[in-house]
Amino acid sequence: MEPTEKPTSYYEQARPELVELLPPALGRVLDIGCGAGGVGRAVRDRADTLTGIEIDPAAAARAREVYDDVHLGSVDEVLASIDGPFDVALAYDVLEHLADPAAVLERLRALMSADGLLHVSVPNARHWSLVRDLVVRGTFGYTGTGHRDVTHLRWLTPRDLRALLEGAGWRVERMGHPPSTAAGRVVERATRGRSAEFLVYQWWALARPV
Repeated sequence: MEPTEKPTSYYEQARPELVELLPPALGRVLDIGCGAGGVGRAVRDRADTLTGIEIDPAAAARAREVYDDVHLGSVDEVLASIDGPFDVALAYDVLEHLADPAAVLERLRALMSADGLLHVSVPNARHWSLVRDLVVRGTFGYTGTGHRDVTHLRWLTPRDLRALLEGAGWRVERMGHPPSTAAGRVVERATRGRSAEFLVYQWWALARPV
């Protein structure tokens, strides 16, 4: 599926549950897969400069209303020609779309300041609904958007995400997931948190270059 075939809402997400995890002062920010600038609008007053990378032309045009600079093209192509350093890099729901996320993470590390912060999020490959669809329904269950977006090339569990980041030269400081539902919190308490890997749709990680 081409980027332009996504609904407009796909590019407008502000991701408040992730933005709230960032420090109050962000410095120079690189937003990979910035979409139409939803995250940029949420952090504009906390950033010295905002640079975006976006593959969809229409979304990139809207992002330019708030970003200082928006590079149009694939992450792989743009990172090869972009100059740093950046203090914060955001890659929200990006790594799963890449053929070689490790190579991108290695290149990104070279663009960061010495104590730069990377914040990534990925769909949870261990979610119970995937097991249900594979075992009971006999399908992987690809959809146009969401957990099993047809454009996803990689699938990562929390352990896989940590291994990917560390292998590309990043030190993982924290990992977590968006707030669970009320029922999910009850189950998490009963299982001492172990159930989260099966109940949440997404995981995030905060990391710094080694």
